[in-house]
Amino acid sequence: MNDDEDVNKTRENIKEYIQTSAKESLGIHELKQNKPWFDEECLGVLDQSKRSKMQWIKDPSQSNVHILNNVRREVSRHFRNKDNGYLRTKIEKLTVGSKTLGTCIGASMTLRRGTSLDVI
Repeated sequence: MNDDEDVNKTRENIKEYIQTSAKESLGIHELKQNKPWFDEECLGVLDQSKRSKMQWIKDPSQSNVHILNNVRREVSRHFRNKDNGYLRTKIEKLTVGSKTLGTCIGASMTLRRGTSLDVI
């Protein structure tokens, strides 16, 4: 084993000890989920976006810029569809429970960012 490998091994050991000590003293912190529609599929899409950005940072060629922009569009579309689907199901649950609410809402409902959602 040469000196570089020794240093890397020692660094990894120290890193592992610090992480273990922090988990033992602070406990494992559960992240608060602000978006109930955010699931494993969303994590995968977000991870794909991060990988595309890292690839662009390593090689800022024009093709990587196009790939990054396409992935960002797909991620935005995916999140928007998930959010709208979640809101649609919430509205459907509310309208099933209250017929008067359904008549008050009418044929469509304006959502945030100016998008409209048809009530079934």
